[in-house]
Amino acid sequence: MGNNMLSQEEIDALLNISSEQSAETEPEKPTLSDTEKDTLGEIGNISMGTAATTMSMLLNRRVQITIPRVSITTPREISEASPMPFIVVEVGYTEGLQGRNLLVMRTSDGAVIADLMMGRDGLDPQAAIDDFVLSALAEAMNQMMGSAATSLSAMFNRTIVISPPTARVIDLGNEPLDAHLASDEFLAKIAFRMTVEDLIDSEIMLLLQLGFAQEMLGLLLPAEEAVSSPKEVNEAKTAREVPEASMPPMAAQPPVAAASAPPSSPQTLTRRPATQPVTVQAVEFQPLPQTTTLPPVAAGNLQLLLDVPLQLTVELGRTEKTVKEVLDLVPGSIFELDRVAGEPVDIYVNGKLVAKGEVVVIDENFGVRITDIVSVIDRVSNLQ
Repeated sequence: MGNNMLSQEEIDALLNISSEQSAETEPEKPTLSDTEKDTLGEIGNISMGTAATTMSMLLNRRVQITIPRVSITTPREISEASPMPFIVVEVGYTEGLQGRNLLVMRTSDGAVIADLMMGRDGLDPQAAIDDFVLSALAEAMNQMMGSAATSLSAMFNRTIVISPPTARVIDLGNEPLDAHLASDEFLAKIAFRMTVEDLIDSEIMLLLQLGFAQEMLGLLLPAEEAVSSPKEVNEAKTAREVPEASMPPMAAQPPVAAASAPPSSPQTLTRRPATQPVTVQAVEFQPLPQTTTLPPVAAGNLQLLLDVPLQLTVELGRTEKTVKEVLDLVPGSIFELDRVAGEPVDIYVNGKLVAKGEVVVIDENFGVRITDIVSVIDRVSNLQ
């Protein structure tokens, strides 16, 4: 063309090239298998469930956290979905695991938690999030994540130490989520719905860098559960289909009656072979004599055991609770036992019932007065 104007065909060609180049440069979003999602969800469930129990004791309120939802996201997607101020709590792992995670919650929820931490009712929290509120929130998160680290230590079977959490307010509409994260860096997002009685009902997010999440998955998922490549699957299938004639001869072994039987189902494999009927009778023991006097030989041998320490336990009563009821326990909770007030308590030695007694007070200390000794026959029965 004689002038500097571009034709419509040239404009379309340039737009197509630009779209193709952007599609090629955009990284492919990774995916998590169902097993990996379940494992990360269980990690978040255990850590945040323990943290919720600690929060219940700190706030003296019932705290509940729902089943987590696991997905892959980026800081850009989080900012575009919720361009508003959030409280971001950073937790670094210094021993046992190397990495960090971010706990993201709404500023209103953080204000309520800080208000309850300061002994108020949480109904009229401070609107402005200042350093005082952040320090109170950081102290709450320090105890919560400390208990979560203890649970993770048992889960990973190693000592896990965290650094003191730091809390800050980030306006996702104008600021990046974290200065150490690129806007398009992939993160593992574990989302929970948290309720604190009638004061808080919102969603919190636990964000893990993808490398940190993969490190934890590698510690929990065994290598044999990894998905094999198609080449490995075909090679394994070919090895199973090799005819018996091509297999190397085996050493001669005594003939087995069931060797020529066709392969059977798992139910057939667990079935016992037919045998002659066997008469089974219960063992009968002669009753022990009703006496506590030891023969001279036994008394002499007993001298060797007099210095052995034994653990004596007094049981006031028992009850059964579900996991949900145990997690709902807070200071001041009362639950009913299977004993009536004033009923004798059980006295155990190394877990075996030996006597019964009643609770007494001696010089402002509790004690137990033995009222009945379990008979020798009953004690021997408890040992069986």
